[in-house]
Amino acid sequence: MSQVPNFPLTSIEQQLKTHAILCTTGYLILLPIGVLVPRFTRTYTNRWFPVHLAIQLCISAPVIFAGWALGHKSAGQLGLSHFTDTHQKVALALLVLYIVQLGLGMSIHWVKPRWFYGRPPQNYVHAVLGLVILVLAAYQVHYGLYTEWTFATGGLHAVPNSAKHAWLALVVVRLLQRK
Repeated sequence: MSQVPNFPLTSIEQQLKTHAILCTTGYLILLPIGVLVPRFTRTYTNRWFPVHLAIQLCISAPVIFAGWALGHKSAGQLGLSHFTDTHQKVALALLVLYIVQLGLGMSIHWVKPRWFYGRPPQNYVHAVLGLVILVLAAYQVHYGLYTEWTFATGGLHAVPNSAKHAWLALVVVRLLQRK
């Protein structure tokens, strides 16, 4: 069994830890909460949208953008090229997909095609894209915990098992929501 260092995280490790906490919170906690609002309330009220919008845009977005910016800044400070490794490429893809998803969600609410009877196709695209984002985010956090941390920091400190267990718990809870 390897010995865990008893000295504090370096400043860049602390910055990367903050990046990980922000992105995990934004993508794996706040976004799924925002998904649950319409899923469980739209059948008995039509007032679910403002809450959904507030969670997905006003609460999740600042957390996600701050986490993303901190990751981008950290890569630069570590002397890493931007968007060259898997973690960085997936991060950029997630951010772009999230922005597209926000725009699509707002267009669904405010642009109602008169020619279409029932739910317009963009509603289904919005739902599928949301699932893609959640699955890709779970992969991204896993990759960050198990691969990127050691690569970026040199492995001075190991990712605590509690962080790995938290990732697993969030994924399992998300899977149970689908039932």
